[in-house]
Amino acid sequence: RERGDGERRGEACTMAAMAAVVKAGATLSRDDVHLRHTAKISDKILQRQAEGMTFFSFEYFPPKTESGVANLYDRVERMAAYEPLFCDMTWGAGGSTSDLTLDLVGNIQKFLGLDVMMHLTCTNMSQGMVKFGLEGAKERGCRNILALRGDPPAGKEWTKCEDGFEHGTDLVKYIRAEYGDYFSIGVAGYPEGHPSGSLAGVMSYEDEMTHLKEKVDAGADFIITQMFYDVDNFLKWVTLCRASGITIPILPGLLPIQNYGGFRRMTGFCKTLIPAEVDARMEAIKDDDAAVKAYGIELAIEMSRKILASGLCPGLHFYTLNLEKSVLAIVEGLKLVNPAVATRALPWRPNTFE
Repeated sequence: RERGDGERRGEACTMAAMAAVVKAGATLSRDDVHLRHTAKISDKILQRQAEGMTFFSFEYFPPKTESGVANLYDRVERMAAYEPLFCDMTWGAGGSTSDLTLDLVGNIQKFLGLDVMMHLTCTNMSQGMVKFGLEGAKERGCRNILALRGDPPAGKEWTKCEDGFEHGTDLVKYIRAEYGDYFSIGVAGYPEGHPSGSLAGVMSYEDEMTHLKEKVDAGADFIITQMFYDVDNFLKWVTLCRASGITIPILPGLLPIQNYGGFRRMTGFCKTLIPAEVDARMEAIKDDDAAVKAYGIELAIEMSRKILASGLCPGLHFYTLNLEKSVLAIVEGLKLVNPAVATRALPWRPNTFE
């Protein structure tokens, strides 16, 4: 049969990934099929691309209560059985959850056998606080940072500290200058525009693409996007990134719909484009919680299949909201795992840092 455009693009991406692995001096180990001994997410992604294997990852946030923290550890342990390539932990606005974020990162790495990417924001944060976060991650064996400008704490305006950073690009430059290649660095991408950037009329969409390219040139290894529901718009954006000289992997950020109210609040806050068919379907079932959750799973599977078929993205990143059932149902629905077989072989390695 003739190969489609998506298949040819996927083949090209795989060949490019294999070349990058060779250039980086990395090797593909048959004895480490789950890449548990590969500490940096950028290396994990390159290996999965070279193997032609689709991967997925999960995002969590620090709970507000001790019982919530205990429940999160239990949930992460259950979800780890599905072998996500990595998970990531958010950093509260202005460093408000810094200590808890660091504890969660360290404990998940040490006791649950997952490599964690720690978010690090620079809004309302001094350089000293940024250094504290990076040193804390390093001490805990975390070699992966998602470098963000971030949002200000609730009720406060965005401010640049006197010795702080103004943009995500500045944070990436600082990490590279201070730590070289020790950390794998991810950055954020906004397929529909940044809520406080082009969507607020502060800059053009083209200016945002220029800023993204600057983050990449400063040393970013991969991009994770803001949540979206318009797949066609997302794929056009990825194509525009490639045309702009951005060649690093791009991971789509997917937020499964859990309930009607949360969907409306989140899409309103992020100024998310909602396709007409999604909007109509949600309005029709908004009073049926079970139907909304089931549709959220169905929609995410449909979106994921279309994204993966394009050949433009090597994997999927799920915003879990610290919930597991919908995300795992999506992973199973995509047949990325066999739910009847435990994929985690014993003994699990404790972490990638001794």
